[in-house]
Amino acid sequence: MEATQNDGFASLGLDNALVGALNTLGYEEPTGIQREAIPALLSGRDVLGQAATGTGKTAAFALPLLQRIGRHEGDRPIRGLILVPTRELAMQVAEAVHRYGKPFETRVLPIFGGQSIGLQLRSLRRGADVVVATPGRALDFINRGALDLSGVEFLVLDEADEMLDMGFADELDAILAALPEHRQTALFSATMAPRIRALTKKHLHDPVQVTIPTERTKPGTAPRIREVSYIVARPQKIAALARVLDIEDPASAIVFCRTRTEVDELADMLVARGYEAEPLHGGLSQEQRDRVLRRFRESKVTILVATDVAARGLDIEHVSHVVNYDVPSSPDVYVHRIGRTGRAGREGVAVTFAEAREQRLLRNIEHHTKRKIPVESVPTVHDLRAKRLEAVRSSIEAALADGGLERYRAIVDSLATEYDVYDLAAAAAKLADQTRDGAPEDEVDIPAVAQPRESRAPKRERTIGGDVSRIYVGLGRRDNLRPADLVGAIANEASLNSRDIGAIDIADRFSLIEVPSAQVERIVKALRHTEIRGKKLGARRDRK
Repeated sequence: MEATQNDGFASLGLDNALVGALNTLGYEEPTGIQREAIPALLSGRDVLGQAATGTGKTAAFALPLLQRIGRHEGDRPIRGLILVPTRELAMQVAEAVHRYGKPFETRVLPIFGGQSIGLQLRSLRRGADVVVATPGRALDFINRGALDLSGVEFLVLDEADEMLDMGFADELDAILAALPEHRQTALFSATMAPRIRALTKKHLHDPVQVTIPTERTKPGTAPRIREVSYIVARPQKIAALARVLDIEDPASAIVFCRTRTEVDELADMLVARGYEAEPLHGGLSQEQRDRVLRRFRESKVTILVATDVAARGLDIEHVSHVVNYDVPSSPDVYVHRIGRTGRAGREGVAVTFAEAREQRLLRNIEHHTKRKIPVESVPTVHDLRAKRLEAVRSSIEAALADGGLERYRAIVDSLATEYDVYDLAAAAAKLADQTRDGAPEDEVDIPAVAQPRESRAPKRERTIGGDVSRIYVGLGRRDNLRPADLVGAIANEASLNSRDIGAIDIADRFSLIEVPSAQVERIVKALRHTEIRGKKLGARRDRK
């Protein structure tokens, strides 16, 4: 395949064979970290790179490494070493290097804890060009005399901050001492803590520093990750989490907790409430962790409840939601967590639960990311029921689209002589609703927690009382409808004082408005042909 088909990568100085491999894999344009790091590494310089997960770091160091060591020839010693913090990341990086290195027939071997030492020793004896290893297992093999690093020309420390946080500082020092002094080194980290600076000063030679800032949303464009926070008291936190999960209906979610105990307790509570959830933390055996991750990757488990340590190195593209059960103590941890959703061009959602005393931590995160994290009210029981009715509506629409209704028409025809057709349809919807899980009839709303004045939305004073009715309109959140739009329409078209309008509940596709019963028919008539932003309201009296 011609290198000119991928001028973006070819312009970085990569070998035509590597550019061809990237074309085959569907790579089109290099990312920021790749544009900055690849030329520097190809020139032989050491590189200190700061970039978050999901920015393309693996290709940024793997491609220059492969070009440096060249085509596999005979039983040459190990020439490339990549150190990573976790087993999961070792497997992912090894797979990527193998894919990129196919034109050179590069032999790549991952070694890590949790797998048979004998199996890995036999693989090492067969030879490898590149080893991807966790620090603990690498040092173990060095001490056994099984891992010879004397021929290493290219060293990578990937997610170095994570390795230090996991307590691998001594192992790193011992491994680096066993490497040739004259080698090329690339160190990548999401943060530049003092320990990273010290490691860089000790083991890198005049490195080129590459910093890729956190991705910012351009003005006027929608963010790839929708961020939201809820202020709840600790006793209500599990109920609030369940309420949000019901409303968000995630395809695949990771819920982060601070401790192993909290992970186990929360996973048990979610399972008891009917969710497909499993825990992931350092207290599990490697076999247990593998099983949980395999089920999560295969979408057999919807919710993964995890500690930060256990989730390090995870790279699962289909994660739709990340939930911070507590506010992360560090803004960097927050950025690292939410980076696990919104991958590969998908949209993601990041939810954070905070107690009143933790709002200062939210402000710190906002200051660090330069983004506002909206504080929203926990969904109400009415929101849950509206969500359930919306699901019923969708299922009815699907049934109409599928057809095959002829055999049911006889039932409708016989009943239509006695009952109103609207009542018949409502009864069918009720039966469909009763087959679904939804908000229990005895569930109550979660008490609101006082928020700082600047984060509260102004409340409209209500004076409505006595007998009230509800008006249904056929627009909702998907139409960007706001309560102010409805208040303005009713006040202008029906000449009703805004103080006489009661609760307004906006669902995805419809809205409900409380008004005095004595005025309902007049208001419906006035609103029936009213438009908001070019769309008709389609108002009618709500049938309870």
